[in-house]
Amino acid sequence: MGIRPAGEATLEEQCVTRNMRMTEQRRVIARVLEAAEDHPDVEELYRRASAIDPRISLSTVYRTVNLFEEAGLVTKHDFKDGRARFEQIPDEHHDHLIDIRSGKVIEFRNEDIEAIQELIAKKLGYKLVDHRLELYAVPLAEKDG
Repeated sequence: MGIRPAGEATLEEQCVTRNMRMTEQRRVIARVLEAAEDHPDVEELYRRASAIDPRISLSTVYRTVNLFEEAGLVTKHDFKDGRARFEQIPDEHHDHLIDIRSGKVIEFRNEDIEAIQELIAKKLGYKLVDHRLELYAVPLAEKDG
Protein backbone atom coordinates (compact mmCIF):
# COMPACT_ATOMS: atom_id res chain seq x y z
CA MET A 1 0.00 0.00 0.00
CA GLY A 2 1.13 3.51 -0.73
CA ILE A 3 4.57 2.66 -2.16
CA ARG A 4 4.87 0.68 -5.37
CA PRO A 5 8.02 -1.14 -6.53
CA ALA A 6 9.65 0.34 -9.64
CA GLY A 7 8.16 -0.94 -12.87
CA GLU A 8 4.89 -2.07 -11.32
CA ALA A 9 1.71 -0.76 -12.95
CA THR A 10 -0.30 1.83 -11.07
CA LEU A 11 -3.95 1.19 -10.27
CA GLU A 12 -4.79 3.67 -13.00
CA GLU A 13 -2.61 1.79 -15.52
CA GLN A 14 -4.16 -1.53 -14.50
CA CYS A 15 -7.62 -0.07 -15.23
CA VAL A 16 -6.49 1.04 -18.69
CA THR A 17 -5.00 -2.41 -19.34
CA ARG A 18 -8.45 -3.88 -18.56
CA ASN A 19 -10.00 -1.49 -21.09
CA MET A 20 -11.91 0.41 -18.42
CA ARG A 21 -13.03 3.88 -19.41
CA MET A 22 -11.00 6.17 -17.18
CA THR A 23 -12.65 9.53 -16.63
CA GLU A 24 -10.69 12.18 -14.78
CA GLN A 25 -12.83 11.51 -11.68
CA ARG A 26 -12.02 7.76 -11.81
CA ARG A 27 -8.34 8.64 -12.18
CA VAL A 28 -8.50 10.80 -9.05
CA ILE A 29 -10.26 8.03 -7.09
CA ALA A 30 -7.69 5.48 -8.31
CA ARG A 31 -4.82 7.73 -7.19
CA VAL A 32 -6.43 8.34 -3.80
CA LEU A 33 -6.97 4.60 -3.25
CA GLU A 34 -3.42 3.80 -4.31
CA ALA A 35 -1.96 6.46 -2.01
CA ALA A 36 -3.97 5.28 1.03
CA GLU A 37 -1.81 4.03 3.87
CA ASP A 38 -4.91 2.90 5.74
CA HIS A 39 -8.05 1.00 4.75
CA PRO A 40 -10.52 3.80 3.98
CA ASP A 41 -14.26 3.37 3.64
CA VAL A 42 -16.18 4.98 0.78
CA GLU A 43 -16.98 8.11 2.78
CA GLU A 44 -13.29 8.63 3.57
CA LEU A 45 -12.35 8.01 -0.08
CA TYR A 46 -14.99 10.56 -1.06
CA ARG A 47 -13.59 13.11 1.43
CA ARG A 48 -10.06 12.68 0.04
CA ALA A 49 -11.08 12.61 -3.63
CA SER A 50 -13.45 15.59 -3.39
CA ALA A 51 -10.66 17.62 -1.77
CA ILE A 52 -8.78 17.13 -5.06
CA ASP A 53 -11.79 17.48 -7.37
CA PRO A 54 -14.90 19.02 -5.77
CA ARG A 55 -17.06 17.78 -8.69
CA ILE A 56 -16.70 14.16 -7.49
CA SER A 57 -19.90 12.91 -5.87
CA LEU A 58 -20.30 10.22 -3.23
CA SER A 59 -22.25 8.09 -5.74
CA THR A 60 -19.34 8.34 -8.21
CA VAL A 61 -16.98 7.02 -5.54
CA TYR A 62 -19.37 4.13 -4.75
CA ARG A 63 -19.72 3.21 -8.43
CA THR A 64 -15.99 3.49 -9.08
CA VAL A 65 -14.97 1.40 -6.06
CA ASN A 66 -17.50 -1.28 -7.08
CA LEU A 67 -16.09 -1.22 -10.62
CA PHE A 68 -12.53 -1.60 -9.30
CA GLU A 69 -13.65 -4.46 -7.03
CA GLU A 70 -15.45 -6.28 -9.87
CA ALA A 71 -12.28 -5.94 -11.98
CA GLY A 72 -10.24 -7.59 -9.19
CA LEU A 73 -8.18 -4.47 -8.52
CA VAL A 74 -9.34 -3.69 -4.99
CA THR A 75 -10.61 -5.84 -2.18
CA LYS A 76 -13.35 -5.06 0.32
CA HIS A 77 -12.89 -5.75 4.02
CA ASP A 78 -15.50 -5.89 6.74
CA PHE A 79 -13.61 -5.29 9.97
CA LYS A 80 -16.82 -5.52 12.01
CA ASP A 81 -17.15 -1.79 12.47
CA GLY A 82 -20.15 -1.46 10.17
CA ARG A 83 -18.16 0.06 7.32
CA ALA A 84 -16.88 -1.65 4.19
CA ARG A 85 -13.23 -0.70 3.84
CA PHE A 86 -11.09 -0.99 0.75
CA GLU A 87 -7.50 -1.56 -0.24
CA GLN A 88 -5.74 -2.16 -3.50
CA ILE A 89 -5.09 -5.87 -4.06
CA PRO A 90 -1.68 -6.34 -2.44
CA ASP A 91 1.30 -7.77 -4.32
CA GLU A 92 2.15 -9.90 -1.32
CA HIS A 93 -0.32 -11.62 0.99
CA HIS A 94 -0.75 -10.08 4.42
CA ASP A 95 -3.11 -10.44 7.35
CA HIS A 96 -4.72 -7.81 9.55
CA LEU A 97 -4.87 -7.02 13.26
CA ILE A 98 -7.69 -4.62 14.10
CA ASP A 99 -7.59 -2.51 17.27
CA ILE A 100 -11.29 -2.57 18.18
CA ARG A 101 -10.95 0.53 20.37
CA SER A 102 -9.32 2.88 17.87
CA GLY A 103 -10.24 1.12 14.63
CA LYS A 104 -6.58 1.10 13.59
CA VAL A 105 -5.74 -1.68 11.13
CA ILE A 106 -2.25 -3.14 11.27
CA GLU A 107 -1.00 -5.28 8.40
CA PHE A 108 1.37 -8.13 9.18
CA ARG A 109 2.79 -11.32 7.74
CA ASN A 110 3.89 -14.26 9.85
CA GLU A 111 5.48 -17.29 8.19
CA ASP A 112 4.63 -19.57 11.14
CA ILE A 113 0.92 -18.76 10.79
CA GLU A 114 1.11 -19.27 7.02
CA ALA A 115 2.76 -22.68 7.48
CA ILE A 116 0.20 -23.80 10.11
CA GLN A 117 -2.70 -22.89 7.82
CA GLU A 118 -1.14 -24.91 4.97
CA LEU A 119 -0.62 -27.84 7.35
CA ILE A 120 -4.21 -27.74 8.62
CA ALA A 121 -5.59 -27.76 5.08
CA LYS A 122 -3.28 -30.63 4.11
CA LYS A 123 -4.23 -32.71 7.17
CA LEU A 124 -7.89 -32.24 6.23
CA GLY A 125 -7.14 -33.37 2.68
CA TYR A 126 -7.09 -29.97 0.99
CA LYS A 127 -4.70 -27.63 -0.75
CA LEU A 128 -5.06 -24.09 0.54
CA VAL A 129 -5.66 -21.64 -2.33
CA ASP A 130 -6.61 -18.50 -0.41
CA HIS A 131 -7.41 -17.25 3.06
CA ARG A 132 -8.00 -14.17 5.15
CA LEU A 133 -6.93 -13.78 8.73
CA GLU A 134 -8.27 -10.94 10.82
CA LEU A 135 -7.31 -10.63 14.47
CA TYR A 136 -9.45 -8.36 16.66
CA ALA A 137 -7.62 -6.99 19.67
CA VAL A 138 -7.33 -4.32 22.33
CA PRO A 139 -4.02 -2.79 23.43
CA LEU A 140 -2.30 -4.45 26.37
CA ALA A 141 -2.73 -2.44 29.57
CA GLU A 142 0.25 -0.21 30.24
CA LYS A 143 2.26 -1.19 33.29
CA ASP A 144 2.01 1.03 36.34
CA GLY A 145 5.30 2.30 37.39
